[in-house]
Amino acid sequence: MNASLLTKTAPETTRADTGELSEAEAIRLAQQGDERGFERLYRVHSQRIYALCLRMTKGNEAEAEELTQESFLQLFRKISTFRGESAFSTWLHRLTFNIVLMRLRNRNYQVFSLDEMFQPTEKTAELQKHIAERDLRLCETVDRVDLERAIEQLPQGYKEVFILHDVEGYEHDEIAAMRGCSAGNSKSQLHKARTRLRQLLQTAVTRKEDLMSEDVEPVLDMVSAAL
Repeated sequence: MNASLLTKTAPETTRADTGELSEAEAIRLAQQGDERGFERLYRVHSQRIYALCLRMTKGNEAEAEELTQESFLQLFRKISTFRGESAFSTWLHRLTFNIVLMRLRNRNYQVFSLDEMFQPTEKTAELQKHIAERDLRLCETVDRVDLERAIEQLPQGYKEVFILHDVEGYEHDEIAAMRGCSAGNSKSQLHKARTRLRQLLQTAVTRKEDLMSEDVEPVLDMVSAAL
C-alpha cells in the first residue's frame, strides 16, 4: 500500500481519482491488492474513522490522526478477512474501535487505581457498591494482577464498556456513540461487567485462601505432633 495515501487525515471524499468505483468494487479490488480499491475506501471512510478516533481520545488531534492511519494500515493487512457478513462500515468501525481501545488500555498516563476502586469516592461509588461493599475480603486480598486477569476474562462487550466507563471515565452516551449502541445497552453491559468482575475476584480470593490453608496445614501437623 502506498504510504502517501495516509499522509493526510480525513481528506474530502472524491471519486475523480478512482474511476467512480462503488464501495463493493473498491472492496473487491482492495482484496486483490489493487491500490485503487484502498484509495477509494480511504477517501470514503477516513473522515468518519478520524471522528471516532478523535472522540475516543477526548479531542487529541495528533493521537486521532495517528490512530486513523494505524486503522487504515490494519485495514490493508486484514481486508482479506472481510466476508460481507455485516456492512463494511460496521466492520471498519469495529476494527478501529479495537485499535483505539488497545491504545487506551496500554497508555501510561491514565492508570486504573485499585485503591480508588475500593474506596468510596464520587467517581467510584457505584463500582464499589457492586464489588467492595459486598465482600470486604476483596478490599484486603485483591491485587493488580488479580484485577487484570479478571478483566481479561470478561466477555468482550463487558470488557469494552468497563474500560471505557470505569477506567477511562466516559459517559454512557459517549460510549454508545463509539460502540454504535444505545446508552441503555451500555448501562446494562456495565452492570453485568461489574457483577461478573466481582464473581471473578471472589474466585481469586477463595483460591488464594485455599492455597494459604494448604501451606499452613503441614506446619500445624508438625506442631500437633510435637505436643
